[in-house]
Amino acid sequence: MTGGARRIWVTRASPGAEATAARLEALGLTPLIDPLLAVRDLGAGIDLTGVAALAFTSVNGVAAFARTCPDRARRVFAVGDRTAAAARAAGFAQVASADGDVEALAALIVGDAASLEGAVLHPSALEPAGDLLSPLIAAGLSARRTALYEAVARDPAPSTLAALGDLEAVLLHSPRAARKLSEVLATHPAPGLKALCLSAAVAAPLATPERTGALGSVAFAPRPDETALLGLLTP
Repeated sequence: MTGGARRIWVTRASPGAEATAARLEALGLTPLIDPLLAVRDLGAGIDLTGVAALAFTSVNGVAAFARTCPDRARRVFAVGDRTAAAARAAGFAQVASADGDVEALAALIVGDAASLEGAVLHPSALEPAGDLLSPLIAAGLSARRTALYEAVARDPAPSTLAALGDLEAVLLHSPRAARKLSEVLATHPAPGLKALCLSAAVAAPLATPERTGALGSVAFAPRPDETALLGLLTP
């Protein structure tokens, strides 16, 4: 990377990309927004019959539900604080945050099972990153999933590819984005680029480009939230 402003590539889909970019700017860093994933609604309907609570594992899940259904009466369990904040902003009044990952979310819901008079509905991506339902069902809860959107891989802009040598780091929030980056690096190696990942699962697809030198160092956050991820951007 050449001298000058510290430029960070934000690869997550909008609208999350813009929120991440704002946090980078607050840290005095220069974001480059060029998502490796795009969110596309599936046009599915939502059946809330018998549903006592909603479980969201991402901001995108909240946004997809809000676009699809006007109901805000159900309780919400959110995987982390940013997802919880998105749910409150969408109009939900009863929101609890697991402040962790999918396992923490499942534990939060199971721990509150006695107060649930009905099923837990998980509005999700077509290919969810984690399995929320199995531990809920194993604990005796009624739970089901509704796929509302899909994350579609997209190619970075030519200008982003041309700037790879000037970028300090790339932020990755999902395994799918990391897999797409691995594909990109096969033809556009960036040995000076640091990959900073939300979790070990996100970092896993980058093992090959790191080993072959197509990518610089790979690190993942000590806990799966964006504050911890941005903490990897040491001065």
